[in-house]
Amino acid sequence: MATTSPVHPVDEVPPARQLAAFGLQHVLAMYAGAVAVPLIVGGAMKLPPADLAYLITADLLVCGVATLIQCVGFWRFGVRLPIMQGCTFAAVSPMVLIGTTGGGLPAIYGSVIVAGLAIMLLAPVFGTLLRFFPPLVTGTVILIIGVSLLPVAGNWAAGGAGAADFGEPKNLALAAFVLVVVVGVQRFAPAFLSRVAVLTGIVVGVLVAVPFGFTDFGGVSDADWLGISTPFHFGAPTFEASAIVSMLVVALVSMTETTGDFIAVGEMTGRKVAPRPLADGLRADGLSTVLGGVFNTFPYTAYAQNVGLVGMTRVRSRWVVAVAGGILVLLGLLPKLGAVVAAVPAPVLGGAGLVMFGTVAASGLRTLAGVDFKGNNNLTVVAVAVAMGVLPVGVPTIYDKFPDWFQTVMHSGISAGCLTAIVLNLLFNHLPAKARPEGTAGAVAGGGSAGTGAGSLPVGGSAPGGAGTGKSPGDAV
Repeated sequence: MATTSPVHPVDEVPPARQLAAFGLQHVLAMYAGAVAVPLIVGGAMKLPPADLAYLITADLLVCGVATLIQCVGFWRFGVRLPIMQGCTFAAVSPMVLIGTTGGGLPAIYGSVIVAGLAIMLLAPVFGTLLRFFPPLVTGTVILIIGVSLLPVAGNWAAGGAGAADFGEPKNLALAAFVLVVVVGVQRFAPAFLSRVAVLTGIVVGVLVAVPFGFTDFGGVSDADWLGISTPFHFGAPTFEASAIVSMLVVALVSMTETTGDFIAVGEMTGRKVAPRPLADGLRADGLSTVLGGVFNTFPYTAYAQNVGLVGMTRVRSRWVVAVAGGILVLLGLLPKLGAVVAAVPAPVLGGAGLVMFGTVAASGLRTLAGVDFKGNNNLTVVAVAVAMGVLPVGVPTIYDKFPDWFQTVMHSGISAGCLTAIVLNLLFNHLPAKARPEGTAGAVAGGGSAGTGAGSLPVGGSAPGGAGTGKSPGDAV
């Protein structure tokens, strides 16, 4: 009698009711970040409200399409993991510069299209570099991703950066209340409800926020019922050399960050990211970025905040995130729905974000727990990489006097820390080392050997906290 092979948790399709709840949870986790990029770029260019609204709906539409390409996949496009896609913040500064120095939106979109094509061409090259991402590097990068995102949650909790009531005790109290609800639901609620703890916390937070005047649904009545983004709405793209060069730097930064996110989700879900799926995922990033340039939006990348949600909820199905992509498409086509989601107060998102982003950092620590730190320089690799990753987060203006290309790379704590970890791992664990009394076994175990490229602890394996067993508490992250 024929037996069917068990379905991997990544490929499982939960019941429809759970799919909808889990998918909406992912949308709420990334919505504020998704709309922030068009708001910042459009605001800096002093676009009228109608154009700003158009940028937001176009962004949500392409976010959804990009997420579907990444999760569901077709041919050689899509990593086929629970990955949410959104506009990369690494591109904000270059795009503002391009848009405000005479090039306008057409010059931005021309450079975005070229960058997307470049990512598609470079994807196979990045796919061959996985041997330089052993647990020493991946654990450090995941830790930096989580730590870098925590200030975002802190700004939300305080009321949102630039808010008139930023830091008011009432904002922090609401964020703390949501945090308590999320933790309480995860600890005491039934299994299904605990997996939508973030969504539950946000819904309860909004219900509490309404009578206290935190919410403003005025934008809902002003929004249109139907909005369709048409190609090149703001004019045919123009291709300026300086704009293209700066956006190509952004493309390399985005590919580095996305690689870290893919590896993180691969570890959390128990599906190791091999070179081919990595290349397929990066190629999907490139295609989505090209679509962004055509449909009046910006470069796309994997969203790290949703990486934390995958780890926290233990829901590893890519079809959950595919449903979230479908919801984003609806929000992009139905601006009124988007306005309802946009009315969620920032402190509510902040309370939930503290849990999610902290989960990402904790995942990195769990991976590093399986690395050998005895008789080698692995501690130095982690220390310097984390320092370089946290530096631009703690001191945002530290690189303001440097050239634009340098700022593009180093202003992102994720890319700065990731590049540092890769270089130091190469320096200490791949180049010929001086003789040590204890031998070099420790360096190979922690940093990856030249022969295997991944060392004795494979990415996504069971050594870091039992992540690969499918039965240990490590499944939580």
